Amino acid sequence: MSNTKLTALIIAAFVVFLLGNSLYIVSQPEQAIVLQFGDPVRLVKEPGLKAKIPFIQKVVIYDTRLLNLDPPAQEVVLNDKKRLDVDTFTRYRIVDPLKFYQTVRTEPQAESKLKEIVNSSVRKILGRITLQELLSKQRTQIMADISTAVEKDAAQIGVSIADVRIRRADLPVEVLQAINERMKTERERDAKEFRAQGQQQAQQIRAAADKEKTIILAEANKKAQIIRGNGDKKAIEIWNNAAGRDPKFFAFYRSLEAYRNALNNSSLVLSPESEFFKYFETSSAR
Repeated sequence: MSNTKLTALIIAAFVVFLLGNSLYIVSQPEQAIVLQFGDPVRLVKEPGLKAKIPFIQKVVIYDTRLLNLDPPAQEVVLNDKKRLDVDTFTRYRIVDPLKFYQTVRTEPQAESKLKEIVNSSVRKILGRITLQELLSKQRTQIMADISTAVEKDAAQIGVSIADVRIRRADLPVEVLQAINERMKTERERDAKEFRAQGQQQAQQIRAAADKEKTIILAEANKKAQIIRGNGDKKAIEIWNNAAGRDPKFFAFYRSLEAYRNALNNSSLVLSPESEFFKYFETSSAR
């Protein structure tokens, strides 16, 4: 290769390199700041192919679209001393690139700063309210107050806040466990009370049934004794009437009953001349 061609290639490469450091592209959703020796000298918001002084000026590109911030959940103590794990998300936009560059310079640093701003505002606003207020219709106003507080502090770094929302607000795990244990204990206590009340009612029912049974049996025995007494009275009257009509027959019948009762599966040793067998003798004589 000749020296002329080599020189031409070197010059061409230098020109390409020079153009590469002299031109930059700003896309539609971007904005740029041109820096000269670290100081901002020009703000570019129009998209297209732009030029700068090579090796002296640098370009910093920022996004103009809505950006999302999703900080980790934090524990917040409410005004009524209730603790909550609050998970928020924020949507923001870089509206003042110059102030943004002068305060935080890069988007990661801006996100770190915004996390501090959002967390601080959430703790400050929620620290003034109670859990009941957070769960009521005041929730919309509470979120508006948080957004206003975040917007005020975020404006200092050239950022506009589009929205701040509480995605989730839960009780801490240890508090949930304590609540579950307390609920379990309360349910067990209620169950014991219900069982005790049931046993008491069962005893009362059994006692009432036993009392009613005793009363019924007593009344039945009373009626039975009255009926038996009336029957015995009637029987005595019948026997008396029968005995009055024929005393001899009555004596004979009573003796037969005595024979039946005495001689049924029994052994007796009596004298034949005993008064007990007088009807046998009479019967033999007849």
